[in-house]
Amino acid sequence: MRISTLNVNGLRAASRRGLGEWLARRQPDVIALQEVRCPVGELPLEVLGDYLLTYESGTIPGRNGVAVLTRTPVAAVRSWGDAVVGATSTTEPQPLAVEQVPLARELGYFRGHGRYLEVDLADAPVTVASVYVPKGGRPSDDTEPAYEAKLAFMAGFAKQVTRARRAAAARGRHYLLMGDVNIAHTADDLANAAGNVRNPGFLPVEREWLTSLVGPRRLVDVVRSLHPGVKGPYSWWSWRGQAWTNDSGWRIDYHLATPGLAALARVGGTDRDESYEARISDHAPVSVDYDL
Repeated sequence: MRISTLNVNGLRAASRRGLGEWLARRQPDVIALQEVRCPVGELPLEVLGDYLLTYESGTIPGRNGVAVLTRTPVAAVRSWGDAVVGATSTTEPQPLAVEQVPLARELGYFRGHGRYLEVDLADAPVTVASVYVPKGGRPSDDTEPAYEAKLAFMAGFAKQVTRARRAAAARGRHYLLMGDVNIAHTADDLANAAGNVRNPGFLPVEREWLTSLVGPRRLVDVVRSLHPGVKGPYSWWSWRGQAWTNDSGWRIDYHLATPGLAALARVGGTDRDESYEARISDHAPVSVDYDL
């Protein structure tokens, strides 16, 4: 089963840039999307092909939005909000029944922001989650409010992830958290570690938080386990300058799986585009084949 994650940086823009062609070429079975950033009534449904869309748009126009594409209808949907719809290339979006999950206190502010969605797959014993973690900011400057908001998100989300993976286990399922975490975990996860130690996404507090999520009894960084001890494979490059050409990127998009599922990973990594002009987004898809 090929499972992918991609921050599309706007679904409508990604559709124009070749998302449909990538889906047809790579044929993933499940795809988690972040930064869909599209009103429900303006979704480019034609790009879905034979996929079924489950979409949490959130309530902030033009911001955030997470989704999961599957080949079969999902068995259950969970979200922090209630604005979840389902659609196909031939059927208009319709509201879906959603199981509300208890939220950690720190996440109350983010309830309607469209940052988390999880589904139970009907054709495999896996709960798949799509997350978009806030970018954050620097402490003690004009981006400090964004920094504090990200700290609050991380504190609450750590509790939420523990609940989610334990709940999945109680249902007899693996748990797979995918998405744009907006954090490079170690110096191997970005090209210029020394130049970014004071920048959002590589701050010590962020890296320590990500360390707290992973472990042999918690979640496994699947792509790193498949590519140990190497730089990258990166998943994000700035649109500006020569970042993409020089492969000066960051690895901030993850598959974080419970250990039983991680052990089933066979191959995986970043689907880096063939050229700058062929880029679907400023992120590249991260795909893993699981022996399910």
